[in-house]
Amino acid sequence: MLFRTDDGVSLHYLDEGQGAPVLLLHGFPLHAESFRPQIDALSKRYRFLVPDHRGFGRSGLAPGQEVTEMSQIARDALALLEHLRIPAAVIGGVSMGGYAAMALLRHDPGRVRGLVLADTRAIEDNAAGKKRREELARATLERGSQVLVDAFLPQQLSASASPALRQQVGEMMAKCPPLGAAAALRGMAARQDGQDILARYGGPALIVVGEKDSLTPVENSSQMFKLMSGAKLVVIPGAGHLSNMEAPEAFNRSLDDFLSGL
Repeated sequence: MLFRTDDGVSLHYLDEGQGAPVLLLHGFPLHAESFRPQIDALSKRYRFLVPDHRGFGRSGLAPGQEVTEMSQIARDALALLEHLRIPAAVIGGVSMGGYAAMALLRHDPGRVRGLVLADTRAIEDNAAGKKRREELARATLERGSQVLVDAFLPQQLSASASPALRQQVGEMMAKCPPLGAAAALRGMAARQDGQDILARYGGPALIVVGEKDSLTPVENSSQMFKLMSGAKLVVIPGAGHLSNMEAPEAFNRSLDDFLSGL
């Protein structure tokens, strides 16, 4: 399905299932179908709203847009809720989607019935991290999306991930539009530290992290957990950074337990 934002960008989204609405924000450099394991397993009980972020999947990018800030992804998500006339939803995000979920919480906390943060972190990039993102953005624009596969695929999954899953994730990355990827890399580098907004949030929250996540290790999730009075922390044994794809049964149990308790 498609809808158009106030600045004229055509955004694609999935709207599947029935029940309480759950808006999920995907990681970098993937798209909405990265949440297929959750949709297929749980859509009989929950309504999943999953957009392709602008510049990813089947969503467009504004002409000349060089930076996609996490607050922009958050505003797009809120615009989707407005488009569907949904006053509030559980908001969840994996990796970059977690950054956007925290930005949404800062922008309009009244729309958040519950918060799910998976394989992400609240702290902003340091100077070295920002420099690496800019270098990767330039390389992606110059040489194409294979740069993303080479840079990220080895870090997304654990060493024990199946060859089929590794191929699936690699194909998703290879199809990521370079302009969208570069804009998002710059947006992640510019993102605001989220520790303050998590500390102020008093609602229900689920934090999920793969035990073998090397990009946003368990320590990052533990830091977020300590900030949030109403949070639950789940560490998924053996899983890497994309725990929702690599260990879907364990991830889905945790998600279902959380959602059914709201």
